[in-house]
Amino acid sequence: MSDIRHSLLRRDALSAAKEVLYHLDIYFSSQLQNAPLPIVDKGPIELLEEFVFQVPKERNSQPKRLNSLQELQLLEIMCSYFQEQTKDSVRQIIFSSLFSPQGNKADDSRMALLGKLVSMALAVCRVPILECAASWLQRTPAIYCVRLAQALVDDYCSLVPGSIQTLKQIFNTSPRFCCQFITSVTALYDLSSDDLVPPSDLLEMIVSWIFEDPRLILITFLNTPIAANLPIGFLELTPLAGLICWCVKAPLAYIRKKKASISNGHPNNKIAKDSAAGAVKDCHSLYSKLHLSVLQVLMMLQVHLTEKNLYGRLGLVPFDHVVSLVEEINRLSDEFNPLNASEEIELALDRLAQALQVSMASGELLCTRDDLRTVCSRLPHNNLLQLVISGPVQQPAHAALPPGFYPHIHTPPLGYPAHTAHPTIPTFIPGMTFPYRPIR
Repeated sequence: MSDIRHSLLRRDALSAAKEVLYHLDIYFSSQLQNAPLPIVDKGPIELLEEFVFQVPKERNSQPKRLNSLQELQLLEIMCSYFQEQTKDSVRQIIFSSLFSPQGNKADDSRMALLGKLVSMALAVCRVPILECAASWLQRTPAIYCVRLAQALVDDYCSLVPGSIQTLKQIFNTSPRFCCQFITSVTALYDLSSDDLVPPSDLLEMIVSWIFEDPRLILITFLNTPIAANLPIGFLELTPLAGLICWCVKAPLAYIRKKKASISNGHPNNKIAKDSAAGAVKDCHSLYSKLHLSVLQVLMMLQVHLTEKNLYGRLGLVPFDHVVSLVEEINRLSDEFNPLNASEEIELALDRLAQALQVSMASGELLCTRDDLRTVCSRLPHNNLLQLVISGPVQQPAHAALPPGFYPHIHTPPLGYPAHTAHPTIPTFIPGMTFPYRPIR
């Protein structure tokens, strides 16, 4: 690597960047012939940092900066390289070597260039780069993934009006990237503040993608070898938890947004009010549509979990996410009660109850009903939620479990004690009154 470095030092910035890609292509192609997963050592990373990201090797040296034209030319060089490289394994390892965070001062330059490269790939439809970016999102800590998501949202939802249509077309060319993009966007926008409510254009695009093909958000899950214990700090296998959060919190989040708009002294004339009301109504209909799609995906997941032998073992809707969501709904309910937000609170709790019931019955939420009762005990009363947490609810027989058993209760990996089988009780007997009383 030292000989290569000396030859690169004699070149200008752009030709050096192009040359380093050429040398590393040869190096990793040779490595891949000997090992399916070669270890990327320090040498190639240092070359990339010095000649692509312009971070000097010597500590006292001043970092070089490419001007805007040179940066555009560098992006074109990289676009051409990834488009022309026919071996996916080589593309993936070069992309990973370029953009995997190293925890050093080059990471800011690395992330800035990654955002611009993926943005360009979206604009000119460079599918190989989008596929590499999808893999990068899957194996990179979530704190970096949301930075990439933010850069793309800024480019396509804020910078140029109407450019969201370009991003929307990626649904047909790189569904895998779309899946990972949705997951990173739900990690970015959690509706905890007005700044973290997804832009309406972005929301409309994501809802249209999922409504057209609900299986889109399962692509990563269906095509990834999965262990029951997932790494901490990375994106979830699916965006389901984030999408449930969107649907449940949306009714209350938009009340907060309306309240903030009034307090900021926004125009009080009828036209402005009507326009704002129309935009909010459109968003509420989009969240309703999204909620339906999410429930459909939760229902179809039971089959896929069974096929992968993960039914009752892998919580695709993590319980800690449910705890955080319930705490946030409880806080917002307390905050907005004086504003007579009873309808919005009721809608939020109805959606929460539906999502909990379907995810429990289908095996994506692994918890006991006692746990759920404890978590939901401080929420405002809601009839549907009381039915869900008071159960039981009859579910279809499952080959992996005895009749009447629930995967979230009878799951050995979670450490819950074994339960004795009980006879199945029918949910309806003619002539018999229903003894349920809502808990108030």
